[in-house]
Amino acid sequence: MAKFYIRKVLQYLLVILFIITLNFLLPRMMPGDPLKFILGEDVVLMTSEQIEAARERHGLDRSLISQYSDYITKLLGGDLGSSLARGRRPVADIISERLPWTLLLQSLNVVISTFIGIFFGTIAAWNRGKKIDIILNNIFIFFRSMPSFWIGMILVAVFAAGFGWFPIFGAKTNYPPLYGMDRFIDITRHAVLPLTTLVILSVSSTYLIMRYSMIDVLGEDFILMVKMKGLPDKKVRMTHGMRNALVPVATVVLMNIGYMVGGSVIIETVFAYPGMGRLMYEAITNRDYPTLQACLLIMTLCVIAANIIADILYPLIDPRVV
Repeated sequence: MAKFYIRKVLQYLLVILFIITLNFLLPRMMPGDPLKFILGEDVVLMTSEQIEAARERHGLDRSLISQYSDYITKLLGGDLGSSLARGRRPVADIISERLPWTLLLQSLNVVISTFIGIFFGTIAAWNRGKKIDIILNNIFIFFRSMPSFWIGMILVAVFAAGFGWFPIFGAKTNYPPLYGMDRFIDITRHAVLPLTTLVILSVSSTYLIMRYSMIDVLGEDFILMVKMKGLPDKKVRMTHGMRNALVPVATVVLMNIGYMVGGSVIIETVFAYPGMGRLMYEAITNRDYPTLQACLLIMTLCVIAANIIADILYPLIDPRVV
């Protein structure tokens, strides 16, 4: 068991080092000059001396090796750098404002989509081949095939712009400021449409995995044995079937948790929701290297953390994986 965990720790350390290096290089491989996005159209009016001074001020005149060394040094010290597109504002401060909104959406998404997927996956597996199974399969496969931006745009057009039931964009109403229960209701109304979109996109994976896993479990000999003992169908399905079928579903849930930070770029962009996904889009658009690097790093560390949790839990659930 100890060798298993030591091997996993070494593997993840190598992965983290590789990701940090790739995270540094990817933004710099993007086409376009970040200085143009920092200074705007005025860059064409500047002299070559002024441009070089601006490059030096923003650290864009140094070699990649020098920039990489500075990046690693700051990263080890907990410094995520300063935003090039937001007046050298610390990236950590920007992320501290955006991250809670993404965590709010994605945590609710994971809980709701997991519950719905497990519930309907169990029903479909128990009624395999019957009408309800066919209907549920068609519904969830249809959900899985729909583009994320298309779902978001339809919801905005119908329920926000059409009926006016929900706000079109944002995470809250800034003016006038709201407090107490009014603030809670306002935040909830802003979150309904993006959350609904995320649930529609996420629930199909959990449903399909749960259905196939449940079908396999229901074909095991021990299920036949408990049926022969005269146990009620509900007890067989819930206690003996669903509990044993949840192991593969745990993988999907953990991966969804890992992708919480960066898994909603398109959705947050469609709804102009001020989360990490929207921040990544803005950083890419503005060639804001430090902000993009920090977003990618946090997203990657979340995925690695989810894998680490899975590696810790699986040997406890099934010792055969060691």
